[in-house]
Amino acid sequence: MKSIKINSFILALVAALSVILLSTTALAQTDVNINNSNIVRFGGDVIVPPGQVLENVNAIGGDVTLQEGARVTQTAIAIGGNVILEQDARVDGDAYAVGGEIITSAGATIGGASGTVLENGRWGMHGRRRGTSSFVVRYLLNTAFHLINVLIGTIIGVVILMWRPNFLLNLAATINQYPLQSGLWGLGGLFAVILLVIILAVSLIGIPFLPLIGLMVGVTVVLGTLGVTLWVGERAASRERSPMQQFLIGVLILTLIGVIPVLGGLVLSVVNIFGFGALLLWLAKKQRLKAV
Repeated sequence: MKSIKINSFILALVAALSVILLSTTALAQTDVNINNSNIVRFGGDVIVPPGQVLENVNAIGGDVTLQEGARVTQTAIAIGGNVILEQDARVDGDAYAVGGEIITSAGATIGGASGTVLENGRWGMHGRRRGTSSFVVRYLLNTAFHLINVLIGTIIGVVILMWRPNFLLNLAATINQYPLQSGLWGLGGLFAVILLVIILAVSLIGIPFLPLIGLMVGVTVVLGTLGVTLWVGERAASRERSPMQQFLIGVLILTLIGVIPVLGGLVLSVVNIFGFGALLLWLAKKQRLKAV
């Protein structure tokens, strides 16, 4: 019975990664040009040449790069990539990186709001200077952020287990019973969020709502990930241990995985997707039972 559950989880993991790879391939290098001033590229980078002026530049699955002296008069948005401003590049309006960073060189300016949405589950309002951090420094910084996130998540998880223990237990049970569905719901929710961000960004009037969307999705991902953490602890610990002990064991396991360069980030991304999907699936089933 236990081997069947493990195989189901592996199948869900493979399915999730396969959907990501297939969707990335299908959208590779697809451009949408609107009156030559507004560009959307699916599955690749957008590069604005030196001195060129555009209105809106959006990359889905790639970076937005403004080369030296280039200018975007309204918005620059990268989903699954970075917004990179080289020397003296300008964004008169807003700049957002969904799942990436905002990187600026000397003399580059952003006139409006700027921020990163869903970067490791966080909403941030600061970018970084290009070329100022080596791999070791970035690794140490990412590890520090990871440990801070773990500490905050652990506190939240402990409070929930003391206040409403059935919430996390239900999420863990959902993942245990429906691993494949949880992964697919997570991917579907992720794509729905990306689509919503695109619609809000293109409409321009929806841009002020992006921080709220980032906050809502971030909270959902965090709560779902806590459910996955408890599920991991249940698989690793004996049944005699309490849910609190199982949760803390799960925290320890995911913390150690998270400090592994590159691989740790990929694993935690999959964990976030499953947690996101498990919460959405549990809420959907709960609403369905109420409707009956």
